[in-house]
Amino acid sequence: MIGAARPAQGKAGTILLVVTGVVVAATFLLVPPIPQDPAYHRFADTRALFGVPNFWNVATSLAFSVVGGAGLVRLARDARRGVRFETAEWLFCTAVLLVGPGSAGYHLAPDNATLFWDRLPMTVGFMAFTSALLGDTLGEKFGRRALWPLVAVGVVAALYWRVTEQAGAGDLRAYGLVQFLPLLMVPALVAWCGLRTFRVRYLGLALGSYLIAKGAEMTDSTLFELTNGVGGHALKHVLAALACGFVVWLFVGRHGRPGGGSEGGAG
Repeated sequence: MIGAARPAQGKAGTILLVVTGVVVAATFLLVPPIPQDPAYHRFADTRALFGVPNFWNVATSLAFSVVGGAGLVRLARDARRGVRFETAEWLFCTAVLLVGPGSAGYHLAPDNATLFWDRLPMTVGFMAFTSALLGDTLGEKFGRRALWPLVAVGVVAALYWRVTEQAGAGDLRAYGLVQFLPLLMVPALVAWCGLRTFRVRYLGLALGSYLIAKGAEMTDSTLFELTNGVGGHALKHVLAALACGFVVWLFVGRHGRPGGGSEGGAG
């Protein structure tokens, strides 16, 4: 029965919950609080263009809105033809759309206050993707039930970071878990349960693009110097938006063509 977890999936779900609980507990018991490094706000490319400070970091942020908006248009088009998308899929595209103005606003005036509005929709997007992944590997019912608790966890993690920063004792541990635990869960869930309708190809492309984007972010100044003008952070925006595009295509492909054959599966 589609949507119901098989026994092996149920066992994997239990293991996943236990392991996640252990990781979260260990993080908060063994790792000291992690404040936001003020150097994070100092990007290599600060050039202004058309009167816009940090132009390229601002402009490339809008790639997220393009991908999220295109995703919503595609989902709406297929929905009119009879495809039933999950709430998590709609929410993911909406969150990606909102990352655009959140990130652009942050790069216009980089500080912790504006960074919060960049990270808030990102956490919602991470959690929506996680819910969709859980639904495909552990059963649709499991994924649906997990969606709003996961979103709540993501929002609380972002709020926790903001409140602790305002109190002078910033702590990024919860936000870090929200961002990186889903990345660790992808190979674990695929190995334990396999995929029912997600295509490995697009999942791998999404994960790979995102990891390369994080690499570009961490080598912002180096890339700016090597390329004589292309900052790693601007490149990170483009690659991360590309990763989101692969996730949208993952959602579209799993439902197949309206009125036609399925494109889903693990191939």
